[in-house]
Amino acid sequence: MPLHEIHQGVHKNKRPMRTGRGLGSGKGKTAGKGHKGQRARAGWNELPIFQGGSMPLVRRVPKRGFTNSLALRVAEINVGDLEDLFDVGATITPETLREAGILKKAFDVLKVLGDGELTKKLSVSAHRFSASAQQKITAAGGNATVLAGRMPVEDKKQAKKGPKAVE
Repeated sequence: MPLHEIHQGVHKNKRPMRTGRGLGSGKGKTAGKGHKGQRARAGWNELPIFQGGSMPLVRRVPKRGFTNSLALRVAEINVGDLEDLFDVGATITPETLREAGILKKAFDVLKVLGDGELTKKLSVSAHRFSASAQQKITAAGGNATVLAGRMPVEDKKQAKKGPKAVE
């Protein structure tokens, strides 16, 4: 097939069929809707889950689980990533990680995890540290500062009860 024949007969801006404009138009009288019935009526539309009147699958399948809207969104970063991304003596905070484009999604709490090796002395500030991450940061000569974040439920309960009285 020659190249000049490829798009022959293809109309990019084809005009739509004007339905209900007389018998001579080819789509007159019932305007392509057949005779009577629910679908022939004006204003009728079908739900995407409609299955011919039988109980739709989305209503037959039971609902499961829930979404916890109160859950904390925790962003994680490994000490091995800090080793690659920052120079010796750098101060790392959630704000510096966000400015550097490392943490892009919204989060409530930043947690530093202990995967990888750390040889540089870094000053890391985060809301949470795993035990291995804290140990690796201090072993490299850096310091791990815990930032105040949203209080865990156990701590809230303990604060509500007050200090334990010794008898």
